[in-house]
Amino acid sequence: MHVRPTFRIEINHKLNKKNMKTGEKLYTQHADHTEWMSKLKFYADEITLMKGRLGELVSKNNQSDVLAQVEHFQNQLIVQKNNIDELAHIITVDEIVLEKEVNKNPVAVDHREMPSHSNEKEAMDAFEKNFNELRAEFKTFAAKWM
Repeated sequence: MHVRPTFRIEINHKLNKKNMKTGEKLYTQHADHTEWMSKLKFYADEITLMKGRLGELVSKNNQSDVLAQVEHFQNQLIVQKNNIDELAHIITVDEIVLEKEVNKNPVAVDHREMPSHSNEKEAMDAFEKNFNELRAEFKTFAAKWM
């Protein structure tokens, strides 16, 4: 039985002026936020489906090794749902910052640049990579016991 380590997102969300990269357009960041929120909704829906499959597995199998794996996946899904909530919150806060910037000076919004949100990009990439690995592991487990 392979047990993957728990993956919890840690994001340094405070802007560090020394390491702050500029050059991202407001509309580019907004497009990223929109895409990321859509992906997070999809992953939240996937978690709901995976929880349902776990329920089916438990109803068909009550062997201790199966139940241990089910508990492992339940814990992982809780952690990933928390990661989704945390990422969604950070994205929402970033979007509010963009809106305030636009409202402060709506002229030439198309050309205005904002500090890079590379920390958020890295966190989304890490989350997606981990979630896809978890999903693949889950599918292998479910196929074995369904």
